[in-house]
Amino acid sequence: MTRVLVTGGAGFIGSHVVQTLTGAGCEVTVLDWGHPAAHRDPLPAEIAGAPVRVGDLRDPAAVDAALAGVDVVVHQAAMVGLGVDLDDLPEYVGCNDLATAVLLARMARAGVRRLVLASSMVVYGEGGYSCARHGQVRPGPRVVADLAAGRFEPPCPRCGEPLAPELVDEDAPLDPRSVYAATKVAQEHLTAAWARQTGGAVVALRYHNVYGPGMPRDTPYSGVAAIFRSAVEAGRSPRVFEDGGQRRDFVHVRDVAAANLAAVTATAALGGWRAFNVASGRPATVGEVAAQLSRTARGPQPVTTGEFRLGDVRHIVADPGRAAAELGFRARIGLAEGVAEFASAPLRG
Repeated sequence: MTRVLVTGGAGFIGSHVVQTLTGAGCEVTVLDWGHPAAHRDPLPAEIAGAPVRVGDLRDPAAVDAALAGVDVVVHQAAMVGLGVDLDDLPEYVGCNDLATAVLLARMARAGVRRLVLASSMVVYGEGGYSCARHGQVRPGPRVVADLAAGRFEPPCPRCGEPLAPELVDEDAPLDPRSVYAATKVAQEHLTAAWARQTGGAVVALRYHNVYGPGMPRDTPYSGVAAIFRSAVEAGRSPRVFEDGGQRRDFVHVRDVAAANLAAVTATAALGGWRAFNVASGRPATVGEVAAQLSRTARGPQPVTTGEFRLGDVRHIVADPGRAAAELGFRARIGLAEGVAEFASAPLRG
């Protein structure tokens, strides 16, 4: 029986991962701090039969106690989203990077050499693009003046002509464009260095837009699907930023949990560090998702506002091929099916 420690296992994604791992016969323990950005209620004593240890990953003693007898760590704990403003920066770095560094140091000391890291699509910045004249290109950072004028599509950095969005694979350059994104890149680099120095195995799962039952309600740290769902539930029109044409890959949380189970198995044979997109491979625009959610829930139709957040990117759609070939993971839940469930599923308080 594989013994697994799931950090952040009381959170939205983490609790689904715990349920999937216990259902597969793993012996699971949860270590979670109950950060107020993700939890408004006290943590439960157990999740799907797995005991919950309340502790901060930045506390070496708490980590040591949780690692006892563990074969593999599934590291879900993180502060997510774009946050409120730059005052959040120290908390992001503390929760995401310092906490990861402490975890890795204690794993090395305990002789635990297998890790699954919850990474994110945000490490790429913008997705893949091609120019009719110059082939594949990387657009520069978005400019406030362009966004304020409603020019949302990034131009070719060489000729200024419109670009065509393409799939992004795991070999794309890392180009973080928000504080959260920078901390996720740092997590990847820290875990890669740890793998080299310890001979350990790391699977970094780059989640795309995860949605599903148990998402936190509308907060500055919530995903866009939860923000839309909270609005519809309150009888308000979902507010769609920009022109609604931003392309994303929405992947259901139960599929993400299945990817984690596949990654736990893979670490037993894998040496070194390897990244995988966790995505459906079926892109949709943000406006389409808002409209589908409103229709399904029989709520007010979305309003496209033209508002923008500078840390957002325009298009990011994944190539899921590596996960299919090497982990045997394919997302099973289509967007229509997932949104139909999500429209009435309970959210986290």
